[in-house]
Amino acid sequence: MSGISILTPEGLTKVSYPPEAVWEIVVNALIHRDYSIGDDVQILIFQNRIEILSPGRLPGSVTVENILDVRDSRNPKIVKALRRYKDAPNQDLGEGLNTAFDKMKEWRLQPPVFEEIGNYLKVTIGHKPLATPEEAVLDYLSNHVEIRNSIARELTGIRSENQMKEVFYRLRDRGLIEPVPEKKGNASAWRKIDREVR
Repeated sequence: MSGISILTPEGLTKVSYPPEAVWEIVVNALIHRDYSIGDDVQILIFQNRIEILSPGRLPGSVTVENILDVRDSRNPKIVKALRRYKDAPNQDLGEGLNTAFDKMKEWRLQPPVFEEIGNYLKVTIGHKPLATPEEAVLDYLSNHVEIRNSIARELTGIRSENQMKEVFYRLRDRGLIEPVPEKKGNASAWRKIDREVR
């Protein structure tokens, strides 16, 4: 994958994915596949995405919509046996996918996409950037009165409080948001500027 480059607004960029996300999804495909189906787990690498095809549909009451919330294991004996290893390849049930989603967010990439196609589960790890931090803040403020630094960091995946402040300052300088006057210090927040009032 390291030899693949794609064209972005910033120019030709090397394609890279969070290794933890790829690892967790591949491990899940191997552990939770339907072993009664005589086919292999397939990993397909394209210029802008990785696709993992795992034999078998999702087990039990798990669906593509609730996959991060509902826990079910098709192969509990495999899961239990692997957990005995000192450096087990798998995390606790459901934790691996949460890690994959978190790492994609940290890398500012859209989350993996799960689809049931025929008798297979297909997971696509795309190289699609999330909205810019500025877009994420404005989108949040379309549905909320104000936004605090901590919430904005959670939305954007930005870890540094000061980096998040820079995003707020850029939006302020464009005349799109303003500080909430009565909120200072740790309680400080930003709100959208109502252009009709101005």
